[in-house]
Amino acid sequence: MEDPMAYADSVGATAWLLVSASLVLLMTPGLAFFYGGMSRAKSVLNMMMMSFGALAVVGVLWMLFGANIAGGAGTFFGNPFSDVGLQDVFASADPVAIVSAGFGATFAIITVALISGSIADRAKFSAWLVFGGLWALLVYSPVAHWVWALDGDGNAIGLLGGAGPIFDGSTAPQDLAGGTVVHINAGVAGLILALILGVRKGFGKEPFKPHNLPFVMLGAALLWFGWFGFNAGSAFAANGTAAIAWVNTTAATCIAILGWLLVERIRDGKATSLGAASGVVAGLVAITPSCASVDIFGALIIGLVAGILSALAVGLKYRFGYDDSLDVVGVHLVSGLWGTLAIGLVGTSAVGAWDGLFYGGGLAGLGAQALAAAIVMAYSAVATLVIGLAIKYTMGFRVSAEVELMGIDLAEHGETAYEEAK
Repeated sequence: MEDPMAYADSVGATAWLLVSASLVLLMTPGLAFFYGGMSRAKSVLNMMMMSFGALAVVGVLWMLFGANIAGGAGTFFGNPFSDVGLQDVFASADPVAIVSAGFGATFAIITVALISGSIADRAKFSAWLVFGGLWALLVYSPVAHWVWALDGDGNAIGLLGGAGPIFDGSTAPQDLAGGTVVHINAGVAGLILALILGVRKGFGKEPFKPHNLPFVMLGAALLWFGWFGFNAGSAFAANGTAAIAWVNTTAATCIAILGWLLVERIRDGKATSLGAASGVVAGLVAITPSCASVDIFGALIIGLVAGILSALAVGLKYRFGYDDSLDVVGVHLVSGLWGTLAIGLVGTSAVGAWDGLFYGGGLAGLGAQALAAAIVMAYSAVATLVIGLAIKYTMGFRVSAEVELMGIDLAEHGETAYEEAK
C-alpha cells in the first residue's frame, strides 16, 4: 500500500513545481514586452519574435536532448542521447520528475531569450534561431549540469558542485536559481554577440530611445511576477527555503529600484520610468543566486548595490564602443556577477550553506564564488565566440544596411507593429 504521507508530499511538490514552471514560462513573453518596448518602433516585432523564437526552439531541443545534458551523470555533461524525448522519465510515472524536466526547460528558454537584447535591430531571425538552439545545447545545458546536476543521493556532482572535482562540500559555490547559469552566462554571451555583429548604424551619434515605455513597465511587472517561480520555485517544494527566497527577492528588488533612481536623480536630475523598470530587473538578477543564502539585511545590500552598479554600468558601452543594444551586459552580467560574489560577503549559515566574509566566514566562500563565476565566464565567452563566428561566416548573422535602416520588422517578418496615421 502506498504511504499516504509520501503521496501527499508528491502531490504538494508537483503542484508547487507546476505553478512555478508556469510562472517562469510567463517570464519569456514578459521579456518580449520589456525588450520590445525598449526597441525602436520599426524593430519591435522582431525583438519580441526573438523571445518567442527562443521559446519555440529551445523548448523542443530541451525535451529531446538538453534535459539529458543538464541532468545526466558525469562531471562535465550528461549523455544527450540517454533519454531522448524523456521516454524514461515519462515511463517512471513520477509526476515530480516529469514536471521538473519542464521546469528546467523554462530556465533554458529565458536564458537564451535574454541574450537577444544585446543584438537588437540587426540580426537575421533565422540566424538567431540557429544560434539559440546551438547555444542552449552547447553552452547553457553543460553549465546547468556543472552547477545543478545531482546524483541519486542528492550530491552535486557537476564540475562546480560540492561533489565535483574542484570544491568540497564545505566550500562549494552557492547558486540557487541561476546567477552563474543564467545571468552571467547570458551576459557574457550577449557581449560576445554584440562584438561579432558590430554596432548599429548611428550608434553613439543618434539616440535609440525606447518607443513604448508602458510596454517596458508591463514587461518588468511580468518579469517580477514570474521571477517568484524562478527563485522560490527553485526550492522544489513549498518549504522554508522557498519562503526565504520569496521575501528576499521582494526586498532586493524594491531597494534596487531606489538605487537606480537615485543614480538617475543625481546624474540626470530626473527619475525615469525606464530607470524604475531597469532597477526591477537589476535587483531580480542580483538576488537570483543568493535568495536562499542571505538574510534580509544581505538582500537589501545586494539589491541596493545592484541598482547603483547597473545604472552606472549601462553607460560603459559608449565608452568602450560595444553596442549592447538593450543593456544585457550592464544589467545581467554586472548584477549577476555582483549577486554571485555577494554571497561570499553577506551569505549567512543561518540561511545558506556557509558564512560570508562579513559574517565571520573568511575568504573561502568569496573565492569559491569568484572561481565559479570565472569558469562560467571563460567557457561562455569561448563557446559563444565559436558558435557566433560559425554562423556569421556560413549563413550570415547580420541583416544588410538597407534592411537595418528601413526597419527589420518589415524585411524579416513582412509586418509592422503600427500602421501609419492616415
